[in-house]
Amino acid sequence: MDIILNENETLTEINESLKLIQNPCGLTFGTDALLLASFVKKNSSDIGVELGAGTGVVSLLCASRKKLKRIFAVEIQPEYADICRRNVELNGLSDTITTVEGDVRERILKEYEGSCSVVFSNPPYMTTDSGYRNTDDGKYAARHEVNGTIASFCKCASSLLKFGGTFLCVYRHDRLIDLICAMRDNAIEPKKITIVYPDQNHEPCLVLVEGKRGGKPSLCIPAPLFIYKNGTTEYTDEMKYIYDNGEIENVKRK
Repeated sequence: MDIILNENETLTEINESLKLIQNPCGLTFGTDALLLASFVKKNSSDIGVELGAGTGVVSLLCASRKKLKRIFAVEIQPEYADICRRNVELNGLSDTITTVEGDVRERILKEYEGSCSVVFSNPPYMTTDSGYRNTDDGKYAARHEVNGTIASFCKCASSLLKFGGTFLCVYRHDRLIDLICAMRDNAIEPKKITIVYPDQNHEPCLVLVEGKRGGKPSLCIPAPLFIYKNGTTEYTDEMKYIYDNGEIENVKRK
């Protein structure tokens, strides 16, 4: 298909041979999206929902690996919902991914409430009174809780998940307690927490959290994941495996 880019947009080829329309001034593909996509387990008969899809890259990565039968990519910002739709069409994934312009604070996808197997999200991780006020409103809203708090995202996820369904989230390590409390307040029991470090010489940068709708208390904390070899920009063997295979479940930790 012909690719028409709007002002300030760029076209980038990422892994899986996917082409991604991005706005460099706004939301761009990063490690958090790659890790979240790898956190989604493959079950080609399942229905999944991404909350806060942005340009749609996480859903695109999951669909290209045929991880889910159907994915609804929910994004509140019209300009990014539009980019998401165009990215889906550009990569020939319209049969799998449906873009939904919607607000997690409202009843989105009413017909799928209580029936989804997995909900995954890279939600805004900063409160509105913290951090730098980015001049780009879209990027600011993506990073700050302008359009819903972490509790809003967990409440929406809980309403969509069937009993025993999985909630997956990549989040800031310093707000882990807020995430866990929000999950439990909405009947999602934390089951696994993977702590992600830039390398062995630095503090954590992210956490990957898995929860079960209606699950019983029982928490697993695997060995930490290091992104880079110390003092370099070279991926660790574990991160190379994730990049090449699109999944984190079978990574061998050293």
